[in-house]
This record gives sequence, C-alpha cells and structure tokens, in this order.
Amino acid sequence: MRHDVQVLAGAQPAPVPPGDLAQALRYGPFDRALAAAIRRRGLSLSRLRAHLRSHDITIAQSTLSYWQRGLRHPAVPRALDTVRALERVLQLPEDSLVVLTGPHQRAPGLDRRVLSIAELSQSWAPTGALLDEFDGVSGSPCNSDLEVVTVFDDVRLTSTGEIAEMTSTMAVRARRSGPDGFVVTHQSEPEADIDTVRLRAGDGCRVGRVRKQRSSAGMVFELLFDRKLTEGDVHIFSFTLVCTTPVRAPTFYRVIRGRMQTYLIRLYFDPAMLPVRCTRVERAREGLTPTVSEPLLCGPDGFACAYFEALDPSLAGVDFLWE
Repeated sequence: MRHDVQVLAGAQPAPVPPGDLAQALRYGPFDRALAAAIRRRGLSLSRLRAHLRSHDITIAQSTLSYWQRGLRHPAVPRALDTVRALERVLQLPEDSLVVLTGPHQRAPGLDRRVLSIAELSQSWAPTGALLDEFDGVSGSPCNSDLEVVTVFDDVRLTSTGEIAEMTSTMAVRARRSGPDGFVVTHQSEPEADIDTVRLRAGDGCRVGRVRKQRSSAGMVFELLFDRKLTEGDVHIFSFTLVCTTPVRAPTFYRVIRGRMQTYLIRLYFDPAMLPVRCTRVERAREGLTPTVSEPLLCGPDGFACAYFEALDPSLAGVDFLWE
C-alpha cells in the first residue's frame, strides 16, 4: 500500500499505524517511508524545513513535498547530506532513508549500507519472509538499532562432510538506546530437515520466538538480552545450532547485510574426511563470480580458518571441494 500524505501547517496529523513506518523503512519506496516518518513526528513541511536549517541544510518546501509524494526523488550523492539530516530530524535509524534512494543511486563508499537478504541471496527469500513477524525486536525494522561489529563462527563437520554444528559469537553496538535482542536468519541446505535443527543460547542471551520454514529449510529466531542497551553499548552474545540430520554442504557462508569490521570462520573437519580444497570467497551477490577467491590451508588435523575485515554488504565464506 502506498501513502501519499502531506501534513499541513496547523493540521492535526493522522496517527501512523504501529507497523506502517517499519514496513515502509524495510520495503520502501522512499516517498512512502518519508511520508510515514513525517506523520509520526507530527511536523508540517514548514517546521520540517526549519529543523533542517538548524542542521545547516537549506531545501525548498516544494522539494520536500515532491519527495514525500513521489513526484521527485533525491539525487544522490548531491542530496545525501539532506537525506541524512532528514533521518536525524525525523529520529530514524542511520541510513534508513539513504538505502531507499535506490541501489542505482547509492553513493559509492557509504560507511553503513544495509541491504535486504533478498537483495543479496534470492534463495533465502522464502526464509526472509518470516522476518515480518519480528519487526520491533531490537529496533523497527528488526536489528536496525544495532551495528554488527564482529562475528566468530565455529563450524564442525562430520566424517561424511556434513555440517553438524555451528556456534556463533557476535559483538553488536547499539546505535541508539533501547535494543534488547537480536534476530537471526539461518538457511540450511535445501535437502535438510529444518525441524530437527536444535538451537541453544550461549552467553549473553536467551532464546525467544523461533519460526521455521520447511519449504526453504530455513529458520528465523530471536535472541533476547537481559537488559536494554544504551547508545554506544557493545554487547557480546553467542548461540549454537545443532543439525541432527545434516546434509553435505558445498559451502558455508554468512550474509553480510551491513558493513562489518571483522569476521572469522573456524572450520573443524573430521581428519577422516578432509576436503580436496578449501577456498576463502567473497561474493557481491548469490550466483556471481567471487570478488575474492583465496586458497585456505587445511591441516591434517582438519582445522582451517578464514578471516575477513572491512566487509561491505556481501556473501562471505568458504567453498569446499569434496572428492
């Protein structure tokens, strides 16, 4: 549904339905999200323009009107400072409007871009649809108030080359006060029985809702913290997934939706079943040729390690070549 709304000076704005702004920020388009955010703040366009002036941004009221009605679109990178100022004035998560200016208009080198799972990996789309239920956890849309700083993934494989267990340790930083949990999306191999996957919370969290999608062998779950984070807080937590009916995997990778400082994968193969080759890879999108492809040493004890840093939205992981 598209909303074309202009709040007039002196008029009483209509209330924004609780999920409307969250949906608009997640799915766009830009004009819908901007209109919903203006309505939530209860600002006339003249007052919004005055607030922007206090941030050293000068813009015509007619331009704001065109933007929120979808008659014109911000021209990035020229309008990037204005869009960022709108986020601050309208009290929105950083880059939540910037990413809606369109992938063809994103300025190169943005410090914090956030892409949807479907943009990075189409095969994850059915599982990603489960995220709708989790809006409001750790920000709205989910995880929007948290920056993923570092992730360590420990992956253990069986004597037949199947991923049997994965433990993730994550460090997140609160972009603003309030988040108290994190939502995780997991995708198993297509033939896997997702109903048999067991989830255990580790340090720093407990398990909340868990939803599984049999058709896509995927799941979405929330990990709840025991406190609300304040802006700038760094929180460390971990969880483990145990696959009781695993399927041999040709790869292990993580979907990096926003910029991440460091990512480490530690792989523990059974010495009786070592891969012929391990390759550290980065892909801009699923199905594309890797932008990074480097061989990894896998010792006779079955240990291999892949390290990544300064990651932009992408797929980062390890490809396996079996006999």
